[in-house]
Amino acid sequence: MLKLTPAERSALRSEAHALNPVVIIGDAGLTPAVLKEIDTSLDAHGLIKVRVFGDDREARIGIYETVCAELGAAPIQHIGKLLVLYRPKKEAQKERSDKRGKGLREVTIVKASASGTKRPSVTKVVLKGNERVTAGGSIKRTKKRVGTSKKSALGKA
Repeated sequence: MLKLTPAERSALRSEAHALNPVVIIGDAGLTPAVLKEIDTSLDAHGLIKVRVFGDDREARIGIYETVCAELGAAPIQHIGKLLVLYRPKKEAQKERSDKRGKGLREVTIVKASASGTKRPSVTKVVLKGNERVTAGGSIKRTKKRVGTSKKSALGKA
């Protein structure tokens, strides 16, 4: 089971507030298929909510502890029939080890309002490897396209 400090747990609790449950455990309980789905969701999202149907509180606590122990997740919160679990994403660790400058990357663009009195607009954009953000916040290609000799000959005539 993953151990977190109270401050980390509190931050994750506030982050999970807006999430919807991604896995629902029904009358059959914690089956291997449900456990596999929780594992996949943790890999994809890192922080998830799980809804457990059933009125037995002790059974929900048992499911919560079993999932955390078997999947190496940290228990964040248990409120009623909702369980909040956290495990660092595996994809994020792989992306950081790759070389920089290739593929897609996410960039945050902050533009001031036209009047200067309102809040700035913040947008997140995914850039390709050959794109850059200008000072004005627009996206441009870094390299000119290489045309064929056939096309350039047609353009001159």
